Amino acid sequence: MPLLEATNGQFTYDGQPLRIISGAIHYFRTVPEYWHDRLQKLKACGFNTVETYVAWNLHEPRPGAYNFEGIADIEQFIRTAGELGLHVIVRPSPYICAEWEFGGLPAWLLADSDMRLRCFHKPFLDRVDAYYDVLLPKFKPLLSTNGGPIIAMQIENEYGSYGNDTKYLDYLRQGMISRGIDVLLFTSDGPTDSMLQGGTVPGVLATVNFGSRVGEAFAKLREYEANGPVMCMEFWNGWFDHWGEHHHTRDAGDVARVLEEMLQENGSVNFYMFHGGTNFGFYSGANCPAPNQFQPTITSYDYDVLLTEAGEPTDKFYAVRDVLARYGFAPGAELPKPIAKRAYGKIRTDRQTGLFDSLDVLSEPIASVYPQPMEKLGQNYGFIYYETRISGPREKHQLNLQDVADRALVFVDDRFAGTIERWDPETKVSFDVPKEGVKLGILVENMGRINYGSYMKDRKGITEGVRFGYQFLFDWTIRTLPLDDLSGLTFEAGSASGQQGPVFHKATLQADHPADTFLYLDGWTKGVVWVNGFNIGRYWNKGPQKSLYVPGPLLRAGDNEIVLLELHGTETAEIEFKDVPDLGPTA
Repeated sequence: MPLLEATNGQFTYDGQPLRIISGAIHYFRTVPEYWHDRLQKLKACGFNTVETYVAWNLHEPRPGAYNFEGIADIEQFIRTAGELGLHVIVRPSPYICAEWEFGGLPAWLLADSDMRLRCFHKPFLDRVDAYYDVLLPKFKPLLSTNGGPIIAMQIENEYGSYGNDTKYLDYLRQGMISRGIDVLLFTSDGPTDSMLQGGTVPGVLATVNFGSRVGEAFAKLREYEANGPVMCMEFWNGWFDHWGEHHHTRDAGDVARVLEEMLQENGSVNFYMFHGGTNFGFYSGANCPAPNQFQPTITSYDYDVLLTEAGEPTDKFYAVRDVLARYGFAPGAELPKPIAKRAYGKIRTDRQTGLFDSLDVLSEPIASVYPQPMEKLGQNYGFIYYETRISGPREKHQLNLQDVADRALVFVDDRFAGTIERWDPETKVSFDVPKEGVKLGILVENMGRINYGSYMKDRKGITEGVRFGYQFLFDWTIRTLPLDDLSGLTFEAGSASGQQGPVFHKATLQADHPADTFLYLDGWTKGVVWVNGFNIGRYWNKGPQKSLYVPGPLLRAGDNEIVLLELHGTETAEIEFKDVPDLGPTA
């Protein structure tokens, strides 16, 4: 019964010393057809272990409705790793952060106004228990103690950065044990007293997360884990990007130097990330360090790490491989051949249909006295549309959305009147009302729920009410627009110019030889793209990223349907597919 143990300052596996050299690859950020490729490249770099989070919101999109197919087939991802001879570390906490929507928590938790997250709150624990009753039995046959590749599991993620409810942490620990999880359990936190005190549990191995200053971090860990091995569970060798900021990069030589410092300290390490991948669909999260400082994350999760978003080795891959080889961690596999990339060139979007013209196809109207947030209406992601009438005449007043999450397009009698953004108090909309009154429409985009910190209880849409001047407006019609099925849309021939309101545009890509490619939207403003019905993510001309990654397996030989929802307008009817990405300027 092979078992990973932490004793006398080192890891042992099946009784033999083991230094864990791990890299993070999230199965939910890479299409399944490429899991083997990415894992083989991990092993070809000299790594012996892969680590992945488990995204609860992907696996339970509705209460009691579970999904473990396709990109959600975590069992197959783990089996693939095992077939390649890799150990697996699983982090199935209710919360994962990961710059992932709501830190992996299901949005439907917020339908309960009294819900308390990540603490010993029975309604929350009841939902965790129901989820664990389905999830954890899937892991049991894959544990090392049952001949599988899983050697360790995490009980919560960076909990000391959030709270200090050790009763809650112990409840999760006991829940794993009672469901047959008998491999090493661990926690991971920042290397500070408050974080380690709030996030650790007696009898559970503590690990730390950092990007530099190895000696200080491991010294602090040893104060709390005197007899155990030291491990950096998240070595931040790159970083993620927010919309409107620059593309983060880190020098390969610096990463190699910090890795060597860890190895000299006899430490184990998990690279966060080894391969970042992509925030497909509406799954990118957001940060909010303070009110009115909402920072949504971009579609790409390239992270500037050892493999690019499209899975190609970077300078860091080779620099890290060289360091590992010097310390006895030789490549365990051949580096696979590069995956084909193709530039399909420019194509025209020659069919379109208006979002507002398609409301009856996409949603059912909901009558409500007041605006309600998405979660109260059973919606997780996408957009939500609110409509009412204002009687007239009225003098010019400011429209106040109290509060909006996250970005609202305002329409008065179907004419665009302005944008209101939660992160920019200067975005204001004012108008007067003629004698006959006006129709007021508000389209709100969910840009990703907050995934870290103090403001995670992040309901989307309009959460309190709408005022015109001092007066609250009542009697609304609401349309939920998750946009998870566009098959009912009817497109008509037409030009992309002269757009009035949000418009769906459609094009056909001819691909005789499907391959990875990168979609450029020069001249377009902001929106979402679907390729053969698969949501590849958001685009926005404020950057930093200028291209969207389209994995080859999403394409088929022959005609491919490309649909764009453009929210504002475009200067061109063309989009372009190139064979190289552009993630934007660096600092």
